[in-house]
Amino acid sequence: MNKEQLETNMAALKLLQSETNDKVRDYQNQIAELEKQIEDINKPELTPQQLDNIHEVVENVVNDFNFEDTGNYNIEYELDYDGRVNASSLEFQSSYELVELIVDKVSNLFKEADCPEDDNSQVNTQTVAEKII
Repeated sequence: MNKEQLETNMAALKLLQSETNDKVRDYQNQIAELEKQIEDINKPELTPQQLDNIHEVVENVVNDFNFEDTGNYNIEYELDYDGRVNASSLEFQSSYELVELIVDKVSNLFKEADCPEDDNSQVNTQTVAEKII
């Protein structure tokens, strides 16, 4: 083989590699989409109005929460070299309370469904003969 043939073969292989990489990316995107669909298959569906209600409730709870209450924070102070007092760390410690408020308000938008798989009151009384038939 001469140099031109080798360069032509190399260019052809690079083109095939590029096309194959495009196909691989396409397959990866398809797999990701299918994985998302599998993940979402058992999720309950909500209407756009219900989603708006959830958004509004969460927004209202966060807006109504008193972030200015210093009791919600754990503050550590330090003294600078020039004699000034600074807050060296500030940690929000009332996240549990905020989460509880949000969950409570969102939960009030829905009715809890009965789960038949949690109901063990029905005992399977099939006989062996019924199972075979």
